[in-house]
Amino acid sequence: MSQNGYNPDPHRHPGLHVIALLEASKAMLALLAATGLEMLGPQPLRDGVNALIRRFSLDPDHGTLPSLLNMISPDAVHLAAAAMIGYGLLHLVEAWGLWKAKAWASWLGCLTASIYLPFDIYAIIRHPGWASASVLVINLVVVYVLARDLRKRKR
Repeated sequence: MSQNGYNPDPHRHPGLHVIALLEASKAMLALLAATGLEMLGPQPLRDGVNALIRRFSLDPDHGTLPSLLNMISPDAVHLAAAAMIGYGLLHLVEAWGLWKAKAWASWLGCLTASIYLPFDIYAIIRHPGWASASVLVINLVVVYVLARDLRKRKR
């Protein structure tokens, strides 16, 4: 135990371990998605957007989806994959830090989870239901657990 009563033993922080597993899962999904993008290239994305345009009988020459379709290129796919790799690595580092009960990881996790909260609230307003409410509750619990961890470290 430290002078402030905080026990630095990572095994004494099961909440951090649960969040670390959640972050590691997000990291793995992002890395898998990046790998899939690189392996498949832009054509499956173009096919998917074309299917949406046909499915909803949209104008194939005007609107958001046709504009998106024009932006899907090999370079755009590489850029998106690189962004996903960066996102995945950030969450992987965060997961490792949380698993080891590092203060910097609690700060990072609290910050990144807090950034999502306005989007979660917007999602509930636009698409009310149990799925969007569950995501908001999970992010609120993550922020609470990490903020509580940081507060305990300061005592």
